[in-house]
Amino acid sequence: MDEEEIEKVVLAYLKKKGLKQTELAFQEEQQQVKNNADPDVSKQVISLTEPDNVPEQYEDGYCKLRAWTYSSLDLYKHELLRILYPVFVHCFMDLVAKGHIQEARAFFNKFREDHEMMHLRDLQKLEGVLSPSHLEEMEFAHSLRQSKVNIKICQYSYDLMMQYLHKSQSITMLGIINEHINFQVSPGQPISLSDDTEVVTLVGSGQDTANLINQKEIHWGLLEDSVEERLEKTLLSDTEKAEGETKEGESEENKKRSIEGGKQGTSLKKLKKDKVVSAAAKAAKTEGNVSAAPRVKPELSLPVIPTEVEYSILDDLRNRVQLSNVALPSVSFYTFLNTHNGLNCSAISHDGSLLAGGFSDSSLKVWDMALLGQQTDNSILPEENESARSAAGTNSGKRSYTLYRGHSGPVYSAAFSPFGDFLLSSSSDSTIRLWSTKLNANLVCYKGHNYPVWDVKFSPAGHYFASASHDRTARIWSMDRIQPLRIMAGHLSDVDCVQWHANCNYIATGSSDKTVRLWDVQNGECVRIFIGHRSMILSLAMSPDGRYMASGDEDGTIMMWDLSSGRCVTPLVGHSTCVWTLDYSCEGSLLASGSADCTVKLWDVTSSTARVPKSEENKTGSTTNRLRSLKTLPTKSTPVHALKFSRRNLLFAAGPISANGSTY
Repeated sequence: MDEEEIEKVVLAYLKKKGLKQTELAFQEEQQQVKNNADPDVSKQVISLTEPDNVPEQYEDGYCKLRAWTYSSLDLYKHELLRILYPVFVHCFMDLVAKGHIQEARAFFNKFREDHEMMHLRDLQKLEGVLSPSHLEEMEFAHSLRQSKVNIKICQYSYDLMMQYLHKSQSITMLGIINEHINFQVSPGQPISLSDDTEVVTLVGSGQDTANLINQKEIHWGLLEDSVEERLEKTLLSDTEKAEGETKEGESEENKKRSIEGGKQGTSLKKLKKDKVVSAAAKAAKTEGNVSAAPRVKPELSLPVIPTEVEYSILDDLRNRVQLSNVALPSVSFYTFLNTHNGLNCSAISHDGSLLAGGFSDSSLKVWDMALLGQQTDNSILPEENESARSAAGTNSGKRSYTLYRGHSGPVYSAAFSPFGDFLLSSSSDSTIRLWSTKLNANLVCYKGHNYPVWDVKFSPAGHYFASASHDRTARIWSMDRIQPLRIMAGHLSDVDCVQWHANCNYIATGSSDKTVRLWDVQNGECVRIFIGHRSMILSLAMSPDGRYMASGDEDGTIMMWDLSSGRCVTPLVGHSTCVWTLDYSCEGSLLASGSADCTVKLWDVTSSTARVPKSEENKTGSTTNRLRSLKTLPTKSTPVHALKFSRRNLLFAAGPISANGSTY
């Protein structure tokens, strides 16, 4: 029955009932509608009722919106670009929900490169959405469809966007934006991420819960009678003894002054030089010594360190370079070539002698820097008959690396033990594997997580390690047990990174819920919640004295926290995108950060933390002092995946060279 037939039926009914005034009003209304009909609106309404054009509408609408956004004025472009990612995600999920699976995959693969730098983890999760039922079963996708994204935008940018949507008649894009984006419009100039210092709080009563948790007592000090403390004392006593011998030698030389004659000047210069060096070493060791930090007892049974390892640490301490804002470290950068965007993670051993890379093809490769450039025959693990999963494949040619195979999915994290004899790797296959770098063999496969494991880290003492997963938990493990010792649950989304405290009594976790939590390893309780980031946390680092923690997020912001108070000491603004790695120098005076913006930055920690007690005494909360950026070290086109200060304070870095570093 068409529209005209419906009108005739209605008019006949009104006449039959004798409703003359209603009949006249209905006729006038119908005539007015016909006279004022907008053909454009009619086309839009008709287009919404044509199911055959749905895939084309989404792709065409997004293409036009994307082109318009990139062609906008630079002043407003950075704000308008924020709209593209949520629109892209919901276009993809709407296509899946309507059953257009092939079109959805084609749309996803066509535009995913635009968002890989900022949202790689999210895209890896969405890759698993292959049917409408997955949208309900996958918690991440379900939460996206049920919630709105908050985007800050200035009034003029908002007006520009609305004018475009109405002018282009992009009804599909307008519907997605209205349904899934909540704009926080502000007057004035466009909002710059680096200038916006507003703190984002948890939803609902979460802030009150965080304040309550942050009142718990924590012991952030270092371990009693730690190895490095004992060795530093030994080194300091050796320095004093050497200084005493120098004084005696100088006295004897003075007595022989009249006899030695011309040789006197040279000897005195040498003795004075030795004296200055010894005094400088003593002062440096005193400055670098963390004896001022309180001492605590370990809550875990820590392993005994072999004597040869202690000698190695002592040798490193003797040769340690003291860093400061005027004495910056030397940097050694390892660049991966020909990775073809397949490198997911990298790790560097404590002395930089070994470099590991985890790849999307489920392989783990380890390079020995001493053998780099040499051709070796046994560069691949021998195949194991009992398990094809732990085999390395055939020996096809000579390679400069050792190939570890065992995972059945992309490798997302790798970590060397403190002494370099073991290597951990985690994967999307939900397992963690322990490898021996001496035997070149897989020793253990740890199973416990139900979803991909994003990060894994050895404790500073070795033997214990922590993992972070998509299942929203972190877990504590020991090398000699295949089941986890503790499960830390409480985050509202993925746990993306994990880091141990210097005393091994706590671990910190960073999550996609934009918070960092500190956990007690003994009882598994959360003892601190750090709130302030506006995007997922990708990296964490603990200061050597155990008092401070640094966290880096997806937006390029770094925050430094005081563990005792739970407050932000200072924000570090400088990176333009994801901060993938952080590390403190051995004495804690410098912080190094590596980012997807292809730079390494060095920050002066000492100058800012020295003013923290005053702010705490005045109860002013977090300070407004920003850490001073000492130096920016740009790479040609290499995103920085890993940073590691050696015990001698040499900074190692690693990353894959990219054809276009800004879009890697």
